[in-house]
Amino acid sequence: MGTQTLERDFDLTEIINGVEVMSPSPFEKHQRIVLNLSDIISPYVRKNKLGRLHLSPLDVILKEGQQRLQPDLLFIRKENMAIVQDWIRGVPDMVCEIVSKGSHGKDTITKKDIYERYRVPEYWIVLPELETIEVLTIEGDRYEIFSIAEGEGVVKSKVMEGLKVDVKDVFEE
Repeated sequence: MGTQTLERDFDLTEIINGVEVMSPSPFEKHQRIVLNLSDIISPYVRKNKLGRLHLSPLDVILKEGQQRLQPDLLFIRKENMAIVQDWIRGVPDMVCEIVSKGSHGKDTITKKDIYERYRVPEYWIVLPELETIEVLTIEGDRYEIFSIAEGEGVVKSKVMEGLKVDVKDVFEE
């Protein structure tokens, strides 16, 4: 029982449009970016009592058996905490994907379409090769760019009001 639980805790399988997709373990650079973002966002969220930030792997179940995704980071407002159960069962307020070689289409097209369809309010796409962060927000039924920074500058969040992230802090070694 203990081993089975452990294996389930570290399952990197997603279900995308009803199909199981196994992702490889992320590279060190990917993990460093996730931790840098967490180090910036988490204290802000806690200090302002906005909700909770989670890191992958954690299943976000948008539709049982059809859409079970593992965004690199996700944020849930305190008003939306009912979706935090064994996994996240419902729509988070923000998801973030760090795009790596081999995941570009999955993250920027396939997952973007799913997050858009389920109306995830904010989607951060982080492109390490370009040192770019795009913050997309739902406007009507479609994502539109809310904030973007390439190489330098600051991105802002609509969902985590007042949060500003300097891209240099995200991509630093």
